[in-house]
Amino acid sequence: MSDQNPGRQTWEAVDRYFSEWLVGSDPALDAALDASEAAGLPAIAVAPNQGKLLHLLARACHARQILEIGTLGGYSAIWLARALPSDGRMITLEADPRHAEVARANLAHAGVGELVDVRVGKALDTLPALAAEGLGPFDLIFIDADKVSNADYFTWGVQLSRPGSMIIVDNVVREGAVADASSNDPSVQGVRRLHEAIAADPGVSATGLQTVGVKGYDGLTIALVTG
Repeated sequence: MSDQNPGRQTWEAVDRYFSEWLVGSDPALDAALDASEAAGLPAIAVAPNQGKLLHLLARACHARQILEIGTLGGYSAIWLARALPSDGRMITLEADPRHAEVARANLAHAGVGELVDVRVGKALDTLPALAAEGLGPFDLIFIDADKVSNADYFTWGVQLSRPGSMIIVDNVVREGAVADASSNDPSVQGVRRLHEAIAADPGVSATGLQTVGVKGYDGLTIALVTG
């Protein structure tokens, strides 16, 4: 293992290298990013190689029903929806009506609009509604919303899953601050509560990964529902 720190410039170059050779350019995905930028949405969508990872994980677990918490402009939703079979279904939850409007247009342009139900409202309000409707269990759940509520989102995710379901949570490293128990950052504390909830649940098995790249220094947590 090397002790050298290559720095942000190298991280970004490596991400671009992987994206060029293993992901490629996609007009619909590129258009979704352009439309989101034009609409003034924050540039916080997953990177292309991360979107491809989500797609591959959904395909690997043969997902037929997918739940996403945090839609933004629909970039990650396009990646996930493309992993579904023709009779699959995805529900994505977005608190901001403007973001939801942009996402619906991007999903339609990408040809997956009929597979994805964009629901508007705070996730802690819409998640109980999904349960009340008897929706699920979901085969894959991607959590990428406000970090303060991560533990609550995860708890709902488990309730809406089944043994074998995969739950993926983004942005869990917070540039390393997740390891600082004394942090005053609500998002950091929210991520720490998430991992405390996971560790206390005997029905899941999980790990966390640090990542570097065009999105800086962060990471994700992957949990498998086992019982």
